[in-house]
Amino acid sequence: MADHKTEYWTNPSVLQFAGKLDPIDLITRKAREEVLRAVQAGWQGPPFDPFKLADFLEIPTIPREDVLDARIVPTSARRMQIEFNPSRPRGRLRFSIAHEIAHTIFPDCIESVRNRGRTAIRNDDWQLELLCNIGAAEFLMPVGNEIDPQTPVTIDNLLQLQKEFDVSTEAISIRLAKVTLEPCTIFATARITDDESKPIYRFDYDIPSRTSTIEIPRGSQVHDTILSQCTAVGYTAKGHQRGIGKIRELYLECVGIPPYPGKHYPRVVGIARRENGKGVRALGIMSLRGDALEPRGTGRKIIAQIVNDKTANWGAGFARAVRNKYPAVQKDFREWVSLNTGKFALGNTHMSPVSDELSIFHMIAQHGYGESAKPRIRYAALRKCLFQLREISLAKGFSVHMPRIGTGYAGGNWGYILELIDEILVRSGIDVTIYTLPGDEPAETQGLLRLYTYQTVGRK
Repeated sequence: MADHKTEYWTNPSVLQFAGKLDPIDLITRKAREEVLRAVQAGWQGPPFDPFKLADFLEIPTIPREDVLDARIVPTSARRMQIEFNPSRPRGRLRFSIAHEIAHTIFPDCIESVRNRGRTAIRNDDWQLELLCNIGAAEFLMPVGNEIDPQTPVTIDNLLQLQKEFDVSTEAISIRLAKVTLEPCTIFATARITDDESKPIYRFDYDIPSRTSTIEIPRGSQVHDTILSQCTAVGYTAKGHQRGIGKIRELYLECVGIPPYPGKHYPRVVGIARRENGKGVRALGIMSLRGDALEPRGTGRKIIAQIVNDKTANWGAGFARAVRNKYPAVQKDFREWVSLNTGKFALGNTHMSPVSDELSIFHMIAQHGYGESAKPRIRYAALRKCLFQLREISLAKGFSVHMPRIGTGYAGGNWGYILELIDEILVRSGIDVTIYTLPGDEPAETQGLLRLYTYQTVGRK
């Protein structure tokens, strides 16, 4: 049986890009990889400037009054530039630039752009535009620590956040789905009929919050719907809806957003929730004052740390504390490096057992050591290491314990690191505890864990 996540994709650019993988998951991952590389090189926000991202990616941006919004144009066999209309509203322009950058992620981008003027618009080109919208959202709102997870998820609050952050409605809705603690699902739809008496809408994607039980299969269709009340960009509608797949009834709040290129009717994004969804609690990170080398709770535990890729000797920071308390762990790591010199590289990991109930997990995600004008953390390597930590923790039943990794000598941004921990570990059902020594938390990180710290189901 075909996977409902992949079975209805037909656009050749999308199929070449994703193969048998889910295109939405893949574009999200690829966009985040570009974001991490740019952040590593100094890209900062909010607001995150897509023009600076284009500069980092060496994509020239050229103003042209005769361009509708923005477009990508090939300049040689392997190079492209983005042409944009500078007179467009700032928020719309930022999204347009981010959207065009997302086009460059597709391997056939240059060839497909060359063919646009010679071939008719395909009926499934909306699929490519949809994915580029999702990529653009990742570029404009790459981290979630700016939005309070306690913010009530309503269409009115969503539109207020859209104004505050000066991003597209679609970008802010995707980010809100990923940070909220409420049981709800963000969705995007497009009208697929011109019949005014029977408008039919197709669900292009859904993003459930961490506590939501609502999953709407991509490609599902609904008619006789309140979605049709969003007849123009910015128009909103609210009400109960039946007939969405096998779901008996949902309460929807929605808003019209710009249509796909060449289409007349607005697309519609919205919020879906069940009436009985209150009271669901989410997995999260537990924040404690204390020493990560004295992990709390019962059961099997693994302590995670970041180490550098240049020396197997730990002489500073948390690694030195590990060496002092567990000399055998330092010895084990040195021996592993000496026997596996090819694996002593960014993105690789090693685990040292301390006892049947405790292990130390070493993540090589810092490039070099000592003073540096730029942060030594390597976010892409850390992401790879966290995936390995996830596999081991799930397989062996470990809870994960760590200090504020990557923020000391590695110079990392705690907001980015927290989001990686939440995305890769917590959302996979792994208990994570972050320890901060009393008096050791910098003022600028006060309250940052609020986004990820709340009561955890099953926490002992």
